[in-house]
Amino acid sequence: MSRTRPPVLLSHVSLRAIAITGLMLAALAPGLVGCTEAGDGQIRRGRSSAKVNPAVAARQKAERAQAEAERQTGSLLEKSRAVFTTNLPTRSDTATPASAEQIALGRMLFYDQRLSKGQDLSCNSCHDLSAYGIDVREPEGHREVSKGHRGVLGTRNAPSVYNAGLHFRLLWDGRAENLAHQARMPILNPEEMAMPSEEVVLEVLASIPGYARAFRAAFPEDPEPVNVDNMAAALAGFEAGLVTPSRFDYFLSGQRDALTEQEQRGLATFIRVGCTTCHMGPTVGGNQYQKLGLVKTYQSKDKGRFEVTGAVADTYIFKVPSLRNVAETAPYLHDGSVGTLDEMVALMGEYQLDISMSPEEIVDIVAFLESLTGLLPSEYIQPPRLPPSSRQTPKPDNS
Repeated sequence: MSRTRPPVLLSHVSLRAIAITGLMLAALAPGLVGCTEAGDGQIRRGRSSAKVNPAVAARQKAERAQAEAERQTGSLLEKSRAVFTTNLPTRSDTATPASAEQIALGRMLFYDQRLSKGQDLSCNSCHDLSAYGIDVREPEGHREVSKGHRGVLGTRNAPSVYNAGLHFRLLWDGRAENLAHQARMPILNPEEMAMPSEEVVLEVLASIPGYARAFRAAFPEDPEPVNVDNMAAALAGFEAGLVTPSRFDYFLSGQRDALTEQEQRGLATFIRVGCTTCHMGPTVGGNQYQKLGLVKTYQSKDKGRFEVTGAVADTYIFKVPSLRNVAETAPYLHDGSVGTLDEMVALMGEYQLDISMSPEEIVDIVAFLESLTGLLPSEYIQPPRLPPSSRQTPKPDNS
């Protein structure tokens, strides 16, 4: 016989507790609706949880993206300073600056065609200062190699004179030690300005009264100031001021927005793939020798520094060019055989780094290289009024 369980009697206190508990569950219900129990015992919120304001979410996402971009830019700036060290100085002769009189004399000499045998060529002919210091005399574009006396073709592309005073050596094979050493070379080179001797150069200069005065003012302590050494020093003093800072220098100085997003991406790629093995320092190159065809043979008739030293180890060794203003100084390489910058970047990847860069990487690197284009010192390079010849000044010689 079964026993009937007596009914449970609830006191008014118990009933009140139940009522309070119900109210509390009702208050928590909106947060629990749609919650499901995950397999690992954790509570996973469903779609009915409280929604975040879309505008707030978008703002927070943008702030996170900006913070990450600033972090990456800061890291890139730190890497860049380690590789390129510093921005360009205002002149390359800051340790022993030329005087104003020496600079003025050098400017006149740079533009004077009377320093050539046919009196039709000046330094500016092959290094046009209004065109980033290269030869632009061809109607259809820049010259692969320059024409000298009587139209004789040279064998190498004329490098830019801008920022050259900051290079460790000058010319493609590095045979010139500095600006003053290089300055006298083209004047006496039979394939360039073709003056037959230093004596003839001095005969021309001494025959022009205005130059006699300018040399005395520039070198007041020299009893015979009109000489070839002073001529070269004056030219070097003028060329030392041919410096072209660009937006890249502002970036190195800490102005993070000086380069666009694409230019920064190109700079990061430039560093990552190894371009900075050769192109480093403030001039982004110009401070070491390197073999053309380092990892893959590059066909060239020109043997580079071998023609200076005769050492087999110097075969196909050239001075690494600076990439300052490189977007304005086509064509490229020692023989001017490469016409475009994107082609040059791809070739360097293949022959110097043993990599095949993607089209996107090349486009980004080219964008960075374009940021190296500086402002020309327009006032500094204005062609001066040259002193007139006298009756004693030799006539042009086209022989």
